[in-house]
Amino acid sequence: MKGLAATVALCLLASAAFAQSPELQPGERLEKLQFPAATMELKGWTKFGNGRVYTLPVKAGQHVKISFSTKSKFAFLSIFDLAIPDEEAIFGTDEDGESYNITVKDSTTWLLRPYYSKVSPRRGLGAPYSILVEPQAAAPQPAAPADKQSPSPLFPPR
Repeated sequence: MKGLAATVALCLLASAAFAQSPELQPGERLEKLQFPAATMELKGWTKFGNGRVYTLPVKAGQHVKISFSTKSKFAFLSIFDLAIPDEEAIFGTDEDGESYNITVKDSTTWLLRPYYSKVSPRRGLGAPYSILVEPQAAAPQPAAPADKQSPSPLFPPR
């Protein structure tokens, strides 16, 4: 029975580690980032089969804005949460706009994947891009309601 419990624990650890490692496309190179203290700019080129992808660890409660810019109308950025086994992007510039501004709910690792659209008619093999990762200040907390104030000596209660 003890051996079975150890095997189950080992399988759970292995599946958690697997969930945090991205599946790369042929020719992609992985660059592991750390969450920045100040704005960080990533510059690159979206070459088909020879591009960079980035992992970014984020912690619960962090506020972050990620902006993508390019001169090409065929280059995009997708962000995936590696803790979610679904292959659906949590953000994509092709549908959601050029920037992603969020307060992180759960600690996880994101995969930032710039790509050049294969379905669009295009010229060339890629496009230059820039990604800004900007830590944001904490959102102001709403003011707590004031406790009952003591009566003013100038105005007696009615």
